[in-house]
Amino acid sequence: MTDPDKPTHCQLEHRMFAVFQQPLFRRTDADATPVMVVRMGDKEAVMPLRAIQRELGIADDSADGRMLALIADALDFVPALRLGDPLPREVLTGDASWEPGPQHVQRALTRLRLQMVAWLHGPAGEETIVIDNDALAHADDDPVLRQQIQEAFQRAAEALGLTTKEAVIAQLESLAGELAYIETLRDRLLEGVRAVSQRIERLVRASHPDAGQRSLLERLRYLSNEAFKQLNHRFEQQDAQTGEVMAMLRHLDSHRGFIRSNRDWLYRCHMAWESTLAAWEAEQKSPSSDIRPLLVRTYQFLAPRFMPVTEWLKTNKPVKKTDIGVRMTW
Repeated sequence: MTDPDKPTHCQLEHRMFAVFQQPLFRRTDADATPVMVVRMGDKEAVMPLRAIQRELGIADDSADGRMLALIADALDFVPALRLGDPLPREVLTGDASWEPGPQHVQRALTRLRLQMVAWLHGPAGEETIVIDNDALAHADDDPVLRQQIQEAFQRAAEALGLTTKEAVIAQLESLAGELAYIETLRDRLLEGVRAVSQRIERLVRASHPDAGQRSLLERLRYLSNEAFKQLNHRFEQQDAQTGEVMAMLRHLDSHRGFIRSNRDWLYRCHMAWESTLAAWEAEQKSPSSDIRPLLVRTYQFLAPRFMPVTEWLKTNKPVKKTDIGVRMTW
C-alpha cells in the first residue's frame, strides 16, 4: 500500500530546480553516481545529487532532501527521471514496476505444487526443488501428480490450521506471483549471461586471432565464466531459501520480503547487463565481420566488476603492498 505522506511523482520545491529547463536525473556510466544533467547552451552539465544537496543546504529530513533520496533509489529501477515523472513502485510500495511473463507465473506455481507433493511424501526439510523447465512443463500433464497435489493441499490446510484447501491454494498462488519475477530474471539474465559465456568459449576454441585478440579472448573467457558463476550462486541461494514450501506458507511476509529483495537486486543487475546482452544477441542473429569492438566493449563492462582487484590494479597503476582486496563488486 502506498504511504499517503510519500509523494508519488518526482517533484522538487527549491527554486533552483525551476531555473533549468527539464533537468534529467540518471546515474553515471562510470560509477553509477546519481546525478542531475542540465543543458547549458550546447553543452551538458552533470552534477551529483549529493553535491547539489550540500551546495543548496538542503537538509536530509526536508521535503527536497527526502525527494532527492527517493530519486536516487528510483534510479535503481528506471534509467532516468524528469520532474513530474511518476516514481517506480519499488520505492513506493515494494511492488515491481514491471510484469513477469505468464509462462513464468505458471512455472513458479508448478514448482511450488511439486514442493507440496515432496513435503507430503518426504522427510521434512528435504523437498525437491525442480528447476528443469521441461520437467516442470510435463508435470502439469500428469494425472497421478494432479491427484497428489490435491491431497497435499488438503493436508497442508490441516497443518496450517486453515479451514479449506482453497485457502492454501490462494497463498500458494500469491507466492507464485512473487517467485515469477525470479523465474523471469532466470531466463532473461542468468540464461543471457550463460549464452554470452558460451559464445566467448566457442570463439576461444574456434578462432585463430592475432596475439592481442587471443589475450583479450582469454581474459573474457575468465571474466564471463566468473560472472556466470557468481550470478548462478545468487539464484542457488534464492532457490535454497525458498525450498521449504510449508515454511514459506507459515511465514509469508518474511519470505515475501526476502524474495522481493532478491528480485530487486537481480533486476538492477539485469539493467546493468541489458545493453551488453542485447549487443551479443544482435551479433548472434547477424554476425559481424569484425567482432573486436564487441569484445572490447564487453571487457570494459566485465573487468571492473569481476576481475580480481590485484589484477585490475596492475592494469591501471603499479600495485603497492598496501593494496588489498579480493574482487570488485556491483
